[in-house]
Amino acid sequence: MKLTETKADMRGQIRSLTGDDHFMNRITSIGITEGTTFQTVRNDNRMPVLIYLRETLISLNRADAQRIEVERI
Repeated sequence: MKLTETKADMRGQIRSLTGDDHFMNRITSIGITEGTTFQTVRNDNRMPVLIYLRETLISLNRADAQRIEVERI
């Protein structure tokens, strides 16, 4: 499932990242890498996706979140 499809309080793991080099550099520099566990804090339509990852609250725009494949744990 895509990160944009997760619900609040869902715990999951990053499965894959899809995008160009610029996207990959930005995402990995903030700690979003394959295998990392996260918790969705908020995911409202047309709003950024908020996730808690590596003891940090991260806000992702929906276009970026759509490129991140996750699985529930």
